[in-house]
Amino acid sequence: MTGRDGVEANARLTASTSAVLFALLAAEGVTILRIRGLLSVHVFIGMLLIPPVLLKMGSTSYRFARYYLGSPAYRRDGPPPAVLRVIGPFAVVLTAVVLASGVALLLVRPTVRPSLLSLHKASFVLWFGVMGIHVLGHLSDTTRRASLDWMRRTRRRVAGAGVRQWALVSSLCAGGLLGWLLVSQVGQWLASAARDLGR
Repeated sequence: MTGRDGVEANARLTASTSAVLFALLAAEGVTILRIRGLLSVHVFIGMLLIPPVLLKMGSTSYRFARYYLGSPAYRRDGPPPAVLRVIGPFAVVLTAVVLASGVALLLVRPTVRPSLLSLHKASFVLWFGVMGIHVLGHLSDTTRRASLDWMRRTRRRVAGAGVRQWALVSSLCAGGLLGWLLVSQVGQWLASAARDLGR
């Protein structure tokens, strides 16, 4: 694979993962509107998100490292716009806080839950603002590239489409398994948490 093909392969993986995350986050947003009745679904989708989020962080971190370590192909491709570079670290940190606090809510003692729930809600509000800018900034590129590895006409133009497909599908399978395991273990907790969130 040439240097240019490597850049394009990374961009395709990032874009297809971003498209899947956008759909999952939209579904997660719907559950927030009726959190008491949809808390189990909210938890399941939250767990489903974690492996694809890690996959996207991996692909973007790889691009970041290759660019700043001086890879000629990545240098020619150029950096993201300045505003996206500035908010990038905030997007990563806030995403980690939102997901980690959500997982922790399933595991902590009831006495700790109110403080952790406040952190989860506050970090989500900040995350939503940052992510809105992030999505708009990458919308054109994501729309253009997200389907390229999945269409017969374009997937063969850059080697490794099957590996990239496998990585994304595997991340969703891992997330689904994680969601199923946690939701099935916390039925009573979800009932009490639904009461807390509905207050």
